[in-house]
Amino acid sequence: MASLPASPVEPLALAQALIRFDTTNPPGRERAAIEHLAGVLRDAGVESTLLAADPERPNLVARIPGEGAAPPLLVHGHLDVVPADAARWARDPFGGEVVAGELWGRGALDMKGGVAMLVAALTRLVAAGERPAGDVILLAMSDEEAGSSVGARFIVDEHAGILDGVRHAIGEGGGFTSWLGGQSFHPIAVSEKKRCLVRAVCRGAAGHASFIARDPAMGRLGTLLSRLTAERLPARVTPPAEAMIRALADGLQRSDVLGLLDAEAVDRVLHEAAGELDALEPLLRDTVAPTIVHGGAVANVHPTEITVMLDGRLVPGQTVEDLLAELETVAGGVAEYEVVQEEPATLDGSQLDLLPLIEDVLRDSDPGAVAVPALISGFTDARHFARLGIQNYGFLPMRLPADRGMQLMHAPDERIPVSELEFGAGCLHELLRRYGRRQRVR
Repeated sequence: MASLPASPVEPLALAQALIRFDTTNPPGRERAAIEHLAGVLRDAGVESTLLAADPERPNLVARIPGEGAAPPLLVHGHLDVVPADAARWARDPFGGEVVAGELWGRGALDMKGGVAMLVAALTRLVAAGERPAGDVILLAMSDEEAGSSVGARFIVDEHAGILDGVRHAIGEGGGFTSWLGGQSFHPIAVSEKKRCLVRAVCRGAAGHASFIARDPAMGRLGTLLSRLTAERLPARVTPPAEAMIRALADGLQRSDVLGLLDAEAVDRVLHEAAGELDALEPLLRDTVAPTIVHGGAVANVHPTEITVMLDGRLVPGQTVEDLLAELETVAGGVAEYEVVQEEPATLDGSQLDLLPLIEDVLRDSDPGAVAVPALISGFTDARHFARLGIQNYGFLPMRLPADRGMQLMHAPDERIPVSELEFGAGCLHELLRRYGRRQRVR
């Protein structure tokens, strides 16, 4: 008896199933979710393999053969999620419930819903017997939310051969609706700020707490925190930020937005915009956020040393040495600084071979959509694939309401309209169909 043709995966059903696996990171424990995904792919006619640095935290790789007319295309996502405090949720964060047309659960937006879109798009190719111009490689990974050490970093360090020839990748970080000045945009992430962690140490004289301390460590801590809160690091207009600002100004038909292209005018333009353009500020300067403080042993002794962890985010082209120099300028003399972790940088967004195709697909699917090449302030697994020279595009298309957008990502009551799972899957399927056929892919 002839076997029945494989059916494509429905994005809602897969997203619900993935949400119901608790893959909170830490500790992750993504194996059950990864194995479920492997089974879903197998049923849809797609074989996959698992690659793991930690047996309980594997990564799935599947490859759909293409015609060889274009380089292989990587599509990727992660299955770990950030913690969810059930007491702060209106519904079970791992229930995967559909309520009033929305899918609820941790990972609905970031990014089990996105993985479901990618898998649905890929299996539609297979079910329709469509052979893409180039191989399509799917990576579903662990550990993105806590550093990618057993996920994308492990893949690039130990299994880079599976990505030989890849020049372009589709992942998270953009595609969703963003609103500015009453106009909706779809940012397509083409570059990311680079993250580094800096340890700041404030030191002072010890002594009994009943004595008045001269220049205590606590006082230095207060000075450091007040300066970092009150001062802004210098504005810098990088090429990806410039491309984003010009596209936004054109879409809004507002010349005042172009004022942000002058680094010396950035503070004035932001002030005159009265908060309307504040979302762009972190894209125009390095930022440092104090996040963890350690110090003191007992309540009746002035501590000699207090340590503050600073989360630094660097605009493209800036180095950690540049950041340390900026810190000395803003808060010199009150702390000593040491870089304890440095993430790789993504590409600078100067090569955008795939962007015209993404824009075409988005406009054809949503005629009112305005695509914008975007620099994003966070980071994704793209930073590791960039080490292989791969251009990454954050494109998980969703049309989200103006009163919400992506604000529920990592927040209580995370959810996504069911309609947007289908919309995203449809856009991504069309992208896979057209890849390498309507444009020259180098």
